[in-house]
Amino acid sequence: MKLVPQVVDCKSIQIGQYNHASNSAAPIAKVEWHPWGEGGTTLLVMTTDGKLREYDISVDTEEPQQVLSFVPEKRMNSFIAEDASEREVASFTLGKGHADWGPLSVYALMRSGDIYAICPYMPKNASIPSSYIHALECFVHAKQEFLSHSVINASTSLSNLYDYQHKYVSALLKQLPSGTAFPASSQFFVLHPPTTIKGSPIRQGPFLLQPSPKLLDGSEGGDATDLVYLTFGTPSADEEDEGKTERLGVVLITYRDGKVDVCLDVEKVEAKWEHRQHKNNDLPMLAVYETIDLGVISMLKKVTSTPSGPSILDLVDGNHPVFLRDPIQEETVYVYHAFGVHALQLGGLLQTLAAALRDDSSNAGDDDLTSAVEKSGGTTVLPILTTFSVERKCSNPVIGVAIPNDVYLTYSIFILTSAMRVVCFPLTLRSELDSANEPALLAVSQTKDDFAKSLSQSVSTPLDGPPAYVSLLTEPFELPAVLARQNGLPSNPILALPPAPQDAKSELQLTPDTLRYLGTTFERFMNQIREVQLAYKAAQRRAELQRQEFKRQQETCKEMLELIDRLHTSRQATTRAKVADTQEAQKDLLRKEERILRLLTKTASPELSEHETKWFQELKRLQEEVIGAGRYDADSLEARTALLRRDLNRLLPNLRELHEKEERLKKKLAEFHQSLGVSQAFEFGERSNAERSKISRLETDIQRLAERLDMSLGRPPALHETYKS
Repeated sequence: MKLVPQVVDCKSIQIGQYNHASNSAAPIAKVEWHPWGEGGTTLLVMTTDGKLREYDISVDTEEPQQVLSFVPEKRMNSFIAEDASEREVASFTLGKGHADWGPLSVYALMRSGDIYAICPYMPKNASIPSSYIHALECFVHAKQEFLSHSVINASTSLSNLYDYQHKYVSALLKQLPSGTAFPASSQFFVLHPPTTIKGSPIRQGPFLLQPSPKLLDGSEGGDATDLVYLTFGTPSADEEDEGKTERLGVVLITYRDGKVDVCLDVEKVEAKWEHRQHKNNDLPMLAVYETIDLGVISMLKKVTSTPSGPSILDLVDGNHPVFLRDPIQEETVYVYHAFGVHALQLGGLLQTLAAALRDDSSNAGDDDLTSAVEKSGGTTVLPILTTFSVERKCSNPVIGVAIPNDVYLTYSIFILTSAMRVVCFPLTLRSELDSANEPALLAVSQTKDDFAKSLSQSVSTPLDGPPAYVSLLTEPFELPAVLARQNGLPSNPILALPPAPQDAKSELQLTPDTLRYLGTTFERFMNQIREVQLAYKAAQRRAELQRQEFKRQQETCKEMLELIDRLHTSRQATTRAKVADTQEAQKDLLRKEERILRLLTKTASPELSEHETKWFQELKRLQEEVIGAGRYDADSLEARTALLRRDLNRLLPNLRELHEKEERLKKKLAEFHQSLGVSQAFEFGERSNAERSKISRLETDIQRLAERLDMSLGRPPALHETYKS
């Protein structure tokens, strides 16, 4: 801290001085970095006149690379019955998705609450993962295949639209290097918007909000101020599956009166271009799931307005709620406005909807899907900071909120008010296990149902042997709601008031409003104290029950160890003796069974049957043929085999002698191969022919002998095989 000066120099770069620095320039509605800009240098600037300008600060900080228009230009001598708020942009956001046109979509919010979208849009110098391009190609190809095999005659405009989408994706694929297709790992590559399609992307909208969002009590509806697009992965039984499951898109819209509409993007926008064949009057739709009240109107109504002054509700006109995504926990969104900061936790809602969609995809009925959606809890709203002073009947708006996403900084939130006061406090980092244990989530109820089902099955189907062990812990422990809050205790928002004027009195001015505020706050604290005490008693009872269960398990484990020891020692010897006795008894039974079987067979058929007689006669004939009718039967196979063996033994010495001679000749031939002349080779050839003739005559004699013995011989072996044998 000693090395940091009082004034910190901040390096800055002025962007678009010509378009934004003049007095006549349209005010800036929102500024956001594009996540797919090359090097992270693509800055998107939206002005209230509907112009979205893309600046690449590494290339040119003055001239935009691309300009998108969400508000059409008015034609000369034309009159359109529309309010000024319908032509003023309040905010914009980028779409998201996994294998669709979501990441190439831009949504704009008008001050009137209308939402428009332009798709496709990508930065001039974009860094896009190759896996997304290939997934988008599969998505477009699947829609073309479905259209070609559809029973209903497809319109020409729809077919032409899919052709244009295919050309666009094909142009992106051509920019990818070879070898990036699956199963290659995904990498980021620099791509540029295709120029093959001459038409510009068309503005789609306004979106239909179905059903119509509700109005807050005491409010006639305020101007829209901000929107944000969130995506959440649906739960899957196999997280390793890419199989990464389809992602659920959620659009949040906030208004000045503190209303937040939660919409589901059930029909995502697709790429469309300005073309006379692509005319389609169907408007996109967002399904309104719930309407959240941040309590701004109800808070102001509790304060009594000054009789001579303006109404306290006029403070709503200066309210401008803005969304901030949590960079670590994607299910949490913060809304900061003129009266404080609220945290919106959509974890329970989204897991319920994701589980309902998963059940619906597994051929579940519409009634099951409807009941699951009706049972799902809404968004959890947590006020974490309030800047409204009941005593002074004013508030200092929150102008900035930051959540560091850095390994060197604690997971905390920094809040800056218009009075230049910074409020900082740490946040609770929840793991996936903690998120799964929230009572509002459907995963817990499913775990309970599975646990009860398995318990009932184990009880209803008893097995042979000792009774099953029944635990005292019949249900998993649920953390009490008062202790499961992300921001901890107390749940009352932190009060950040503006500094008192110098001439004002330091004493607290007691008014009916301040007394009412103090009484309400005191009541909340007392309720929380009682809830904490009840939670403490519940935790104590659970801890005592777990100690009893642990003691029972120790005793049961000791009994099991003693039983195992007995089974290894005395019971094992006894069992082996019983097994040996059983084996001996089994052998006696088998012998008795064999004797009884013989007696029964002899009693049932004392004489041989015709087939048995023929079988024994055939066996006798075969015995005489093999052994012979008498001791000196020369025609038996045994006698003929003995004669053949003697002749073979008589011929084997000559064959061995011939083999040895052949080996000696081979050795001599190998020794004198180089010095061998023509005459010597001729002499060796004559001797070899003579030996071959002797062998042929010997083979002929053996064949004649076999014919006299009435035996069949196989084909004579080759000469080199005879020598080896």
